[in-house]
Amino acid sequence: MRTVRMHGCLEILVLTTLMMLPEVCLCAEGRFAQKLLNDLMEDYSSALRPVDDTESSLNVTLQVTLSQIKDMDERNQMLIAYLWIRQTWHDTHLRWRKEDYDGLEVIRIPSSLVWRPDLVLYNKADDDFSGPADTNVVLRYTGEITWDAPAITKSSCVVDVSYFPFDSQQCNLTFGSWTYNGNQVDIHMGMASGELSDLVENVEWECHGMPAVKNVIMYGCCPDPYPDITYTLLLQRRSSFYICNLLLPCFLIAFLAPLGFYLPADSGEKVSLGVTVLLALTVFQMMVAESLPPSESVPLIGKYYIATMTMVTASTALTIFIMNIHFCGAEAKPVPHWAKVLIIDCMSKIFFVYEVGESCVSPSDSDTLHEKLHETLHEATRLHPCTGPQVEPCLYCPPELLPNLEFITHCFREQRETGRKVKEWKKVAKVMDRFFMWIFFIMIFLMSILIIIGKAP
Repeated sequence: MRTVRMHGCLEILVLTTLMMLPEVCLCAEGRFAQKLLNDLMEDYSSALRPVDDTESSLNVTLQVTLSQIKDMDERNQMLIAYLWIRQTWHDTHLRWRKEDYDGLEVIRIPSSLVWRPDLVLYNKADDDFSGPADTNVVLRYTGEITWDAPAITKSSCVVDVSYFPFDSQQCNLTFGSWTYNGNQVDIHMGMASGELSDLVENVEWECHGMPAVKNVIMYGCCPDPYPDITYTLLLQRRSSFYICNLLLPCFLIAFLAPLGFYLPADSGEKVSLGVTVLLALTVFQMMVAESLPPSESVPLIGKYYIATMTMVTASTALTIFIMNIHFCGAEAKPVPHWAKVLIIDCMSKIFFVYEVGESCVSPSDSDTLHEKLHETLHEATRLHPCTGPQVEPCLYCPPELLPNLEFITHCFREQRETGRKVKEWKKVAKVMDRFFMWIFFIMIFLMSILIIIGKAP
């Protein structure tokens, strides 16, 4: 019985020892890490370049990861991006033998305790000159320091809106040392391009790459070289939003302009339709102008709006001209012979215009003239019938009625000639309406095709 109890106590003691072993190890590791930090920082200065020879250059490796494109401000020509910036270099003053510290290889300490490269974004477009966040650095026993820090950058970007909304932009992010030249701090690329594996997709812009290139520039003020690394962000605009909200309404409104020629002239709404379409296009043009930066180059959609507004203005002016032709009165000159042959005879058949407009003489006036002439002739026949054998019926008209008959006949002929002339002018106006309607339809269709295929190369 006493032996069983002893075995039970030994098992409990072993389990307790095993459970306390990690805590003991962590305490030991923490104790060695604290001792290591005190030893490293005893005679260390973070103000000087960590090299054994002051004439030698310190190599700094830069790697940038694009996490998110927060905004592209075209009007202010500024790109706001969220980056992860990794800098790696070797500090000869922060080395140790891991055997002296219980095999400790890596420690993490505040970045403010060590020397850091003064890499800045050259094309920064922000009033805040603060750099990356003061995160911890990873220090290895070989003296290699890795500093990963997030940063929200606002960089200047030259925006070319010539092919808006089918444009693509190239925004540069140039990093370099602000005070050290290439003989003191040399910058190297960690990768041939920026890292995009963790990129959060933007609703307006699509990223097609982020190639990097190293430049060595000799400034006029200093004889020493100054290296920098430039990351070029290749952006393509997602045009679906602008097609649905700017281009498609413009297409539909533009196709209303030629329909003004099909509208009957007697409706009195031909000019009103053109003016309404012109005002609608002006509103859309103002919306586009507010979202784009002022520049010398007119965007593709702006050219389309200007061309469409010019065509609508021309169609309204032509409508006014054709309405003047349509409402020609009795004082108008007859239609010229060439117009009869070209417009009435030929073009009317091409554009299927077979119906003419209404006569300037109302049907009631024509009926009254016919009735008066018929009653006069009937009265003359009743008063003076023909006598003697006649093969054909004869009509005797007293001499006193002849001037009246001639006057009535002359008026009737004049009114009929005037009505024919007015009908011809109305037909000319209608044929010209159909002609310009198809011309403007074809022009607007070709303009729409050109803006679709006229994208950025």
